[in-house]
Amino acid sequence: MIDPKVLLDEFSKFEIDHYFGVPDSLLKDFCAFVDDNALSGQHVITSNEGNAVAMAAGYHFASNRTAVVYMQNSGLGNSINPLVSLADKEVYKIPLLLIIGWRGEPGYKDEPQHIKQGKITKEQLELLGIPYIIVDSSSDPALIASSATNLLKQTQAPVALLVRKGSFLPYKSKKVPSLNTNLRREEALSLLLDLAADSPVISTTGKTSREVFELRDKKQQLQRDFLTVGGMGHTSSIALGAAIAQPNKQFICIDGDGSALMHLGAIPIIGSLGLCNFIHVLLNNSAHESVGGQPTVADQINFDSLVKSCGYKNYFIAHSLDEIRDCWQLIQSQEVGPIMLEVRISIGSRDDLGRPTTTPLENKISFMNWVQK
Repeated sequence: MIDPKVLLDEFSKFEIDHYFGVPDSLLKDFCAFVDDNALSGQHVITSNEGNAVAMAAGYHFASNRTAVVYMQNSGLGNSINPLVSLADKEVYKIPLLLIIGWRGEPGYKDEPQHIKQGKITKEQLELLGIPYIIVDSSSDPALIASSATNLLKQTQAPVALLVRKGSFLPYKSKKVPSLNTNLRREEALSLLLDLAADSPVISTTGKTSREVFELRDKKQQLQRDFLTVGGMGHTSSIALGAAIAQPNKQFICIDGDGSALMHLGAIPIIGSLGLCNFIHVLLNNSAHESVGGQPTVADQINFDSLVKSCGYKNYFIAHSLDEIRDCWQLIQSQEVGPIMLEVRISIGSRDDLGRPTTTPLENKISFMNWVQK
């Protein structure tokens, strides 16, 4: 397996020492090592993959050096516009080293949201004209760095490392989120589902939706929530569309800080519509927990000022189960919307946390039956 330190040392020999990207579960050990060991200013966890490509482009313009952009292959969609319209050899010809986690690789079991993306990842890179090197646990870091650098010199445009599962040696980040709370996400979700009663719930991707699914099963309740297993960053927009379709029903969007930050532009659109039936619950642990626990900047954001400046009619914050109950009572007394409830939670989940046993299509049908009845 590849030691992240050795790979970074090899990159540095070619003056590649700046990193921009969005954490990925297959790259979590690499990402965590970079975050712990990069010098100040040499590593930025971006809100989405397109941002990372643009930052790497700006870095190149000002330094004439190549930066690394890392992402999960599902993030290629977010990065295609700047890759094609900025970095491509037919436009600005910007050398970038893409490190891409290959979720859903054909022949390997993975979650349903990754299967299609895994099948088409190589073809996407080929269509984009981006040469790639497949990396696995037996790859030589020195050869990876030299081969990638040679390709970058030849093309003066993006080059990709397509990384298979299990390529990196384990590494656990030494950093911990700065939010001071002992409230576990699953505890908060259990209470929120009880308070939601019959209101339709749309939950964000990752461990949040996995816990929602298991909580319904534990409570012996009908599976009726929309579990957003893919489309990170779009949960609030899905919930907004549903709320527009059914103005007489209260919709509850259960979002995460990483998801909300990925497409933050959804918030002013939600605010501008002024829907009274939209409650935006933000579970904030200031971490990309589902892909390794790397930090977000959500602990530095005043969401009260942010959402109110974008048209939300009110904002509440809770740090405990009692505070969630108190806030919910106040929310239910409001006659205006949208409203945000930020719930500060700790990082962590059960070791035996499972995954939905229903298919995405079955989940969609259950939600549609519930919301349309």
